[in-house]
Amino acid sequence: MGSHEQQSGLSRRQLIRAGTVAGLTAAGAAAGSPGFAAPRSAAGGRPAIEFGGGQDPLLGGAYRSALNNLLDINTVPYDPAQYNQTGLMTDSPGTFIRAGGGYEQPWTRDASVNSWNAASLLSPDVARNTLWAVCRRQDDGSLIVQQDNQWWDQIVWAVAAWQHYLTTGDREFLNDAYQAAANTLRADRSQHFNEKYGLFEGPAFLQDGIAGYPSPPYDPGNTSSFVLDHPGTDKMMCLSTNCLFHAGYLACAEMADETGDRRSAAGFRVAAARLRTAINTRIRRPGTGGYGYFIHGTGERAGGLETYQEANGLAFAVLCGVASPHEVRALLGATHHEPHGVVNVWPHFSRFDDAHPGRHNVIVWPMTVGMWGHAAAIGGRIDLLAQAVTDIASLEHRDGRFWEIHNARTGAVDGGWQTGHQWDSQPDQTWSATGYLRLIHQGVFGITHERDRLRFAPSLPPGWGPVTLSGLPYRRATLDITLTGAGHRVASSTVDGRRRTTVPSDLEGRHQVHIELT
Repeated sequence: MGSHEQQSGLSRRQLIRAGTVAGLTAAGAAAGSPGFAAPRSAAGGRPAIEFGGGQDPLLGGAYRSALNNLLDINTVPYDPAQYNQTGLMTDSPGTFIRAGGGYEQPWTRDASVNSWNAASLLSPDVARNTLWAVCRRQDDGSLIVQQDNQWWDQIVWAVAAWQHYLTTGDREFLNDAYQAAANTLRADRSQHFNEKYGLFEGPAFLQDGIAGYPSPPYDPGNTSSFVLDHPGTDKMMCLSTNCLFHAGYLACAEMADETGDRRSAAGFRVAAARLRTAINTRIRRPGTGGYGYFIHGTGERAGGLETYQEANGLAFAVLCGVASPHEVRALLGATHHEPHGVVNVWPHFSRFDDAHPGRHNVIVWPMTVGMWGHAAAIGGRIDLLAQAVTDIASLEHRDGRFWEIHNARTGAVDGGWQTGHQWDSQPDQTWSATGYLRLIHQGVFGITHERDRLRFAPSLPPGWGPVTLSGLPYRRATLDITLTGAGHRVASSTVDGRRRTTVPSDLEGRHQVHIELT
């Protein structure tokens, strides 16, 4: 259940042609007990939003479309015999989140990203099912993320699992998730860690297609689209993947602390610090405002750093705590932006161009734009956050749908080129929609989940306010949040008219949050 280019020996494109695929911190309790509840919100059981300044048709419209994508189109029933290999998926609600209109599976990284982006907040029971759908039990009965040949996409599950606990307070989930995350991390380290460089080996996050890499490792005589079918790709050391492993170590450390495993927590933090140092020593490019893409692990270029700009890697350097605050500002300021968004990798590889953009090269995946925009908000660049929000909303506004991939120059739906021919872009891609929800919830409203509270660090672009997000579920409470003014400096913050900067996790009922920015 790993990825976009391969499953059970068949690529997604082959599955579609065959017609087998359908059109980081909270004390609480397990599901059904105090501190944990399914969403209860506005009419229709979901939040509502309204932007000021004439922005609502575009920005609010995309938000409503994203909710429909996640909660209606892509929340579907599952087959327990196929997916409930852990025994932890629940009969209620009996659904999980598929990867999109062209992909009926949850897929490991899609399941994780969609939960991390928005599903754990908006649909926690379904998100929990989705996370367990991509795990299994080992021979000894212990839990682990499903082990396939796409190991580099497994560790993001640990990040999403920790976020799920912070969001829901579901301690029963936490106990099992810690076991699965720790076992997965240890398995990956034992098989895919390069002691010489202090980095994890394997392709980049999202880049399971060979269109995401220059030559080498791309072998022009090889017609396979799957990255591992090209020599040396299993030994690459990529920015995005190593940033996620850094976050995975920290997530495991937090889970270990929360479950009382202090010794393991200390070990995970030491490993995270060493990995962060290795990334900043070997992949960072001092004086350039950023990082390289990957280090070759084999061949004539072994040890050489490819200096292409990888948008997911740069976003994760911020979101996963790898880049220092000083580096974040330089990184954000130096990132290239195409007319319709930041692209996966910049610039074009020699075999691609504007007329034939590579599927994983100079092309816009809205999910990537969402990660990048959230990083911009964290770095204080409200202008770049606004650009990311507008980029995705404008693409959705064309036909009211969230597609998988778009042409970076024209904005047209475009699956890009790979192994000599044009590929399709799939409709109703879930993480394109949840990437937008992430930008609104965590970017504009600055929602941050902690163990025992909800904290806000909003970033409101000028002319977008006032903006109200009403009926937002948070554990056993429902919140109506209004931002006024503009910027990211909080002038005043109240909950039900009283000065407060956070919402406690044990709050129940409906409450009004008002934040004035200057």
